[in-house]
Amino acid sequence: MPGFEQLEYLDMCFNQLEAVSATALAQLPQLRSLLLGSNHLDRNYLANGQAFRLLRNIEVLDVSANNLDSHMAGWYIRNLTRLRVLDLSRNRMTRLLAGIFRSTPRLRELHLSNNYIMEIEEGVFEALEELEVVNLALNSLHCISGFSLTQLRVLNLSHNALELFSSEEGVEPYLLQVLDLSHNRLLYFPELPKVHYLTHLNLSNNLIASLLPGSRHPGEFVLHYKEMARFNRTLHTLSALTHVADLDLSNNRLQLFPFTFFHSLGSLHHLSVAMNCLQDVARESLTSGMEPSDHPPAPLEHTALSVRSLDLHGNAFRMLPPWFFGALPQLETIDLGSNSLQPCESQQGNLGGTCTPFYNVPHLKHLSLYKNNITRLQPYAFNQTSLLSLDLSGNKDLFMPKEALRGLEFCLQKLSLRGNQMDDSKAELPCLGTLKVLDLSGNNLSLLPAGLFCSPLESLDIRSNQLLMLEKPALMSWSHSLKDVSIAGNPFSCCSLAWLDMLRAAGVGVLDLDEALCIYQDESRNFSATIASSPRWLCPHPKDTGSLALLVVMMSIFFLSCGACCLLKKGQKSPGFAGLQNNSMGVFPHHPKREEPAEARPADSVTKV
Repeated sequence: MPGFEQLEYLDMCFNQLEAVSATALAQLPQLRSLLLGSNHLDRNYLANGQAFRLLRNIEVLDVSANNLDSHMAGWYIRNLTRLRVLDLSRNRMTRLLAGIFRSTPRLRELHLSNNYIMEIEEGVFEALEELEVVNLALNSLHCISGFSLTQLRVLNLSHNALELFSSEEGVEPYLLQVLDLSHNRLLYFPELPKVHYLTHLNLSNNLIASLLPGSRHPGEFVLHYKEMARFNRTLHTLSALTHVADLDLSNNRLQLFPFTFFHSLGSLHHLSVAMNCLQDVARESLTSGMEPSDHPPAPLEHTALSVRSLDLHGNAFRMLPPWFFGALPQLETIDLGSNSLQPCESQQGNLGGTCTPFYNVPHLKHLSLYKNNITRLQPYAFNQTSLLSLDLSGNKDLFMPKEALRGLEFCLQKLSLRGNQMDDSKAELPCLGTLKVLDLSGNNLSLLPAGLFCSPLESLDIRSNQLLMLEKPALMSWSHSLKDVSIAGNPFSCCSLAWLDMLRAAGVGVLDLDEALCIYQDESRNFSATIASSPRWLCPHPKDTGSLALLVVMMSIFFLSCGACCLLKKGQKSPGFAGLQNNSMGVFPHHPKREEPAEARPADSVTKV
């Protein structure tokens, strides 16, 4: 390979390579990155491994998807002392042997995902003092005990079969920042070291059923499963999680939402407990264990969470206690979809019953209540809550009086009422002066709510309704703001598409014009056609005065032209005549008995030309 002495980067992926020539590699002394993924390097691994000894300066090596087992992989990376990044993913390794990485002490990133690794021998990573990123996702690991990689910053163990994750305590702090344990079989919250810098923890899709304390000490919690009784010991205090900003506990088996547990996470900003079995909010007392959710609230400074985004969708909540939002003073976004929550009326004095107050939550900006079986939205349900977006979709037969959204006139920008099957009598809206995005698809509306005409809409979705046309007042009011509209699934009349012309004239994009149909009906035919095919030629032309006047003007011009031509021809037959007679010029020049010989007419009746 002459001329490649200075080559530093070589990509040979997807080439069905089986052999690597030592002669070729010897001519690449400056090579830093070698990508050989998706080849057949398992077939000549002994000779290839010998050739790899010539890669003295290699820093990045990709031998993924080469059908390598553990011994083959170890053979390839022998003596690559400067290696920084190694990709062994998508091979058929079943175990990590002690000493496999002994000759790569400078390794910083190690990718081992999508293998069949079931065992990691003790001391495998001891020589890798600079290792920062390890990806072991999509393997068959069942247990991680004695985790001691203090220098590691990112660890991905997702999609394994882990039932236990525990760490060793030592003098040095753990530098781990991102830990992904999702899609495993964990039965309880993992045992983490006391001192670490963890900011992102993903525990979604496990079997965790409880986070509640196992004793009267609020900083401890215990595993309640009999099959894991041997690990039924006091765990570390939750103060170890003070740096966690993003915690994902979705798709587990939690039944209670324990405030004290999350209160100890002082930096927590994003929390997801979606798709669990949550039915109630538990607030534990610092002195007497768990308090019922309707107990008089403790001072907010003792229970407030720092969470800004909270995802609780897909649970079994029927109500949230009155103090719930007060204990979340920084909350901006909450997803409560797929529960059974009924909003209270803000002017209702007694907060008892089963409704949830969503009013007077000043910092809340985004609220989702889709699929909550809400049948009636109470007046002023969101009063003094400055929502920017509100999702009420999927609440079948929702009745929404005009007063329901009072208080949102000057803040709401996005509203979704999709799939509620609301008719005209159930969808009343106030004048929402800041509304920009509206989704009304999947309802039974034959008319758009009049309150929308004052909204500066930019995006409108009215698919799958019963609209015959769009009213002219609405189009006029949105002519300067509307940017796009979706209209398919309505029984539009093919002979009443003037509204579509107005949309096009205003430069509004019809996103699904090719899917939209219109209906043509007369005494003998009844069929549908795509609006984009311009089916209006089928329609009878109305006899309106404007068209009639145009027809009369056109006919008049035609007959005047014909008369002028006839008179000119007659004038050409009488050469002694110098001009045309104005008395004989008219629309109907074919009445001979009104004409007189030219000689008998006085001279002053001739118009000079």
